Amino acid sequence: MGAGDPKILVVDDQEGVRQLIYEILDREGLQVITAANGYEALELLETIFPVLLLIDMKMPGISGLDVLKEIRNRGYSCLPIMMTAYGELEIIKEAAQLGVIHFINKPFDIDEFSQLIKKVLEEF
Repeated sequence: MGAGDPKILVVDDQEGVRQLIYEILDREGLQVITAANGYEALELLETIFPVLLLIDMKMPGISGLDVLKEIRNRGYSCLPIMMTAYGELEIIKEAAQLGVIHFINKPFDIDEFSQLIKKVLEEF
């Protein structure tokens, strides 16, 4: 992968989830960067410009929703996909207003996940 290839930023407080997603996407030849929390993600966004953001809805410290708000406040542009083990309708509505293009329920099917990411990147 070259420097101009699309980057994917994966933000999840669970190391196992980050590692699994990294391995799935890396096998597809995609450039993947991971962050353990929202603060780390915002710091990374100062130097990398991901095309796709896979972010957990609920994380300690700063939620995925708050990270999305800050990304929008800073004027960054990326395709956000929110991952959640929760189905809170109010949060989902607010996330959709912030531009979230898909919601992935955890645990997820690896093949379905991989196909979704490919489809989103092809449409980009």
